[in-house]
Amino acid sequence: MPWPASQRYGIIIPAPGGLGLVQDFLNTRGIDGYGPDLLADPALAGEWVADAVHAWSAARGMDAPVPTFDDADLAKLRALRARIDSLVVGEAPGGRSAVPAALVVTDAGEVRLEPSGTGWRWLASALWAEILLSQQGDTWRRIKQCHNPRCGSTFYDRSKNNSGVWHDVKTCGNAANLRASRARRANASA
Repeated sequence: MPWPASQRYGIIIPAPGGLGLVQDFLNTRGIDGYGPDLLADPALAGEWVADAVHAWSAARGMDAPVPTFDDADLAKLRALRARIDSLVVGEAPGGRSAVPAALVVTDAGEVRLEPSGTGWRWLASALWAEILLSQQGDTWRRIKQCHNPRCGSTFYDRSKNNSGVWHDVKTCGNAANLRASRARRANASA
């Protein structure tokens, strides 16, 4: 199931499982050449969240409600996105906050962490739950932001040694490597 915001960046292989929701949420930001901020307008946010929740439901194997947002909710979601972005780049997010979630025992006897709340709070609960699970599974460290300052998309580093810095080496990495090579040649001839 494709993640709509991440597809704008040409990210074909998203983060595994429900962590794709976090990656996609962070990729809702507007960046020149890739599209508008999907959390700037209720209509855009509604389209994005419907597709993202559908993809998350498929990844998690459970049905989930599609939340709706108003302008005030979108401001809270943009602040949440900035807070999670700070975690991705290794900064302290500042301040503690309680997020509701539920531990649910399935008919098969499995315990699942499920988001709770409505509207933007449900989405926040789902995002923090996925971050918790990925931190416990040691996959959170693989969520990164592209080092190309013109891009900044969030990607899942699949390299063996977790050393990736570009969301796509062909687009962002090639341009940066070419600039660095030209600068080295210019310095060598000077």
